[in-house]
Amino acid sequence: MNDATDRTEPLKVIVADDQAAIREPLAAVLDLCEDIEIVTAAADGTEVIAAAAATAVDVVLMDLRMPVMDGIDTTRRLSEEHPQIAVVVLTTFADDDSILAALGAGARGYLTKNAGRQDILRAIRAAAAGQSVLDREVQDRLLATARTRQAAPVPALPGDLTPREREVLTLIGQGLPNRAIAQKLFISEATVKTHINNLFAKAGIQDRTDAVRRAIAAGLA
Repeated sequence: MNDATDRTEPLKVIVADDQAAIREPLAAVLDLCEDIEIVTAAADGTEVIAAAAATAVDVVLMDLRMPVMDGIDTTRRLSEEHPQIAVVVLTTFADDDSILAALGAGARGYLTKNAGRQDILRAIRAAAAGQSVLDREVQDRLLATARTRQAAPVPALPGDLTPREREVLTLIGQGLPNRAIAQKLFISEATVKTHINNLFAKAGIQDRTDAVRRAIAAGLA
């Protein structure tokens, strides 16, 4: 994983947005920064995947709603094929489904388009350094959703969870995406997904937000 604090070369970044009026000015502004180099400004996910295969890329600034291949599918493809590339979502959508889908696909950051230039730069640099960055609005949404679900009775975790499955659930409860969990536990992202599938099935967990609720209720997070 790249350490953005020790780099001598600029971070190579793709800006992906289907609206030229957004992606081109944003790419131009970011490219003015000494530690940022824009690889390409992509109009859809297929262009992102092609660019990632053709050249070294550190971070993709990803819109969610794009034609041909949307941001969720593109993030998932990058996580599987280019796990060294960090994805920071930049979108107008801050609903629970969009947030959870993006984080579940492997996004390391999530910003709304209300974010300023400095916020975006901080998120890019943090993501390149292996850190997760969530917009305040996104954090508030996740907390509100977790609190709402937590108000309902929470079933106890089954006794047949393995120690590793409990570790994975603990890290999900802390808000870590699959890639960060894999790095923390020194296992592959595919193995993390297997553990998640197993513990979701055993515990009857519906989705990632439900997993956070169950982890909190069990005292794991």
